[in-house]
Amino acid sequence: MYEPIRTKSVHAVADPGDFPHRSREEELDIQLAGHLAALLAVTDELRALSADPGLDAAAEQIAAQVARLRGGLPPVRAAVATAIHEPHVSALHQRAHALAGRALVVAASRADTGVAILAARRMEAHAAAAHLVPAA
Repeated sequence: MYEPIRTKSVHAVADPGDFPHRSREEELDIQLAGHLAALLAVTDELRALSADPGLDAAAEQIAAQVARLRGGLPPVRAAVATAIHEPHVSALHQRAHALAGRALVVAASRADTGVAILAARRMEAHAAAAHLVPAA
């Protein structure tokens, strides 16, 4: 009465050899490098707006970690235009704080102590700069 099915179901499990797989550690490295690269971009923008030597040092540390996570490839860094008003700086610090928080979560997940410490320090610095925490 019914004709038998002659083709594989679209719901069948794919052959594991059909596409490349990455380990959990590789995926976390990719995710962490992305968060740090975004943090670096915001840090570079903040560096263009203020002459804070702490931002220069932080940018170099972040760039070194991104390069390490990407197998030695340095991150792409763009020049940023200046002449931006003060409220924008506060928003940049808030964005950097959030990005550092994301990096901290991933670094803790992959047990990367160096990046976790760097991210926590950046969170503290950006929270203080953006007045996210009351002064002690």
